[in-house]
Formats: sequence, C-alpha cells, structure tokens
Amino acid sequence: MGILFRSRRKVGSNLWLNLAKSGASLTARAGRASVNSRGRVTVRLAKGITWRIK
Repeated sequence: MGILFRSRRKVGSNLWLNLAKSGASLTARAGRASVNSRGRVTVRLAKGITWRIK
C-alpha cells in the first residue's frame, strides 16, 4: 500500500484549503453540507456517517 499525503488548513470561518499530491482545492461548509471547488458535495447524515454526491 502506498503512502498518502493530505493536509487541511482552515483559511476562514467556514472555508478550508485542502492540499494533496493531486493538487489543491477549497471546501466551503454550510450546516451539514460542504461543497468542494472540484464539484464534490458531502452531506453529514449523522455523527460519522456522510453521503457523497459526485
């Protein structure tokens, strides 16, 4: 299994900068939903359970 690199830095009250080997992206969060600059939408259904769209 390979080694993964991933880092997440908070840059605003509801904004994160995600750094990985494949590049960088921004994530904005509003309540239980978050939207990534690459088009991924994640909804938190319960503690530890999420639903990804795209």
